[in-house]
Amino acid sequence: MENRRHLVNRRGALKTSAAALGGAFLADEADAFAFQGVNTNSSPSALKITDLRVAVVAKAPMTCPIIRVDTNQGVYGLGEVRDGASPTYALMLKSRILGENPCNVDRLFRKIKQFGGPARQGGGVCAIEMALWDIAGKVHGVPVYQMLGGKFRDRIRIYADTTESRDPKVYAQRMKARKEEMGLTWLKMDLGIDLVSDQPGTVTRPSGLSREEQTLLPHPFVATEVTDKGIDRMSEFVAAVRETVGMEVPLSMDHLGHIGVKSCIRLGRAFEKYNLSWMEDLIPWQYTDLWKRITDSIPTPTLTGEDIYLKEEFIKLCQNHAVSKIHPDLATAGGILETKKIGDAAMEYGVPMAMHFAGTPVSCMANVHCAAATQNFLALENHSLDVPWWSDLVEGVEKPIVNRGYITVPEKPGLGVTLNDDVVRQHLVPGTGYFAPTTQWDNEHSWDRLWS
Repeated sequence: MENRRHLVNRRGALKTSAAALGGAFLADEADAFAFQGVNTNSSPSALKITDLRVAVVAKAPMTCPIIRVDTNQGVYGLGEVRDGASPTYALMLKSRILGENPCNVDRLFRKIKQFGGPARQGGGVCAIEMALWDIAGKVHGVPVYQMLGGKFRDRIRIYADTTESRDPKVYAQRMKARKEEMGLTWLKMDLGIDLVSDQPGTVTRPSGLSREEQTLLPHPFVATEVTDKGIDRMSEFVAAVRETVGMEVPLSMDHLGHIGVKSCIRLGRAFEKYNLSWMEDLIPWQYTDLWKRITDSIPTPTLTGEDIYLKEEFIKLCQNHAVSKIHPDLATAGGILETKKIGDAAMEYGVPMAMHFAGTPVSCMANVHCAAATQNFLALENHSLDVPWWSDLVEGVEKPIVNRGYITVPEKPGLGVTLNDDVVRQHLVPGTGYFAPTTQWDNEHSWDRLWS
């Protein structure tokens, strides 16, 4: 009844304003204008978060925890913890958001952002932030991109990596299929030293390195370098791809392996004639000075950022022009608004922004809204083009979601998607529930303030 009274009072105020404007528009028109697209079953100022639950989807393309934030008015929001991360990153934050108004997105983000960190550690914070935007859009009747200031584009360009092959010609044909059969207008190839290291004389490194040492130590500490022969062999792959797909389509490169700075520079020079769009994550993101040395030494553009949390480290890279382009993962970087802030800050330094994404259509749509609202956006990654049921996980958007290399920006309120419960249930991680109760996380309390 109180909500109804609130709506009636708003109507009266609008009609009075209409009359005061001397007939500029009629009172009935004011009614229609004020409530167009607004969810009048919800009172945003009275919204309270009542629950947070999880459903973990397997192989979409990786393990992807979807969260649902419920409210006292029956409106819920969807978010997603970054691929491969534990849902615990989100569940541990439940007690800190219960009872809060989900429309205070920025306030709640500032409250919980201290519990995030680089790579997957930021997954819980980002997932909740996505879900809050979804709720806010639903109750106000607008798509998320509109709340970010509107959009610069109606559809989002997609790029994707391609299954590797040790045969350059086979690899090139797979890249060609991405372009001609799927319609991608931006291609990416994973080209690492592992494709050539079985050939004698291609890679120099200490014998006896454990798998852990090769993958967990930062690149400069693995003492691995590529020889001239290794560079020639790797160049054969790029040459075969360029010969097959042409020079017109942008082509990016990732997963070179844990090699030293000098090898990165030598490869960047060798690949100049193939006009790559970027070489990605050559070394860990935190070595700003080393990144700048590489970037200043090679004609091939450089890019990093999928493991960086919050805007400050991106700004540091951009201020120093340590990389040619940045590459935040919205599910790591801090969520939708923080990623837009990252793009806007990079724009001021003349740095373009591509976006890394691997997950379900829930997180995908969060990326799409952010990309639509960010001026210096280039292209959005998608790791699920070969997952046949990926688009079926959700309803409410155009199908297929990725259509001839693009995703159409949704116009429905919030993120614009709802879950297809039956399909999601079919692809849950075995032994996990479907948004089962999480009451064990309701009452965790601690002294979280960062100052005395």
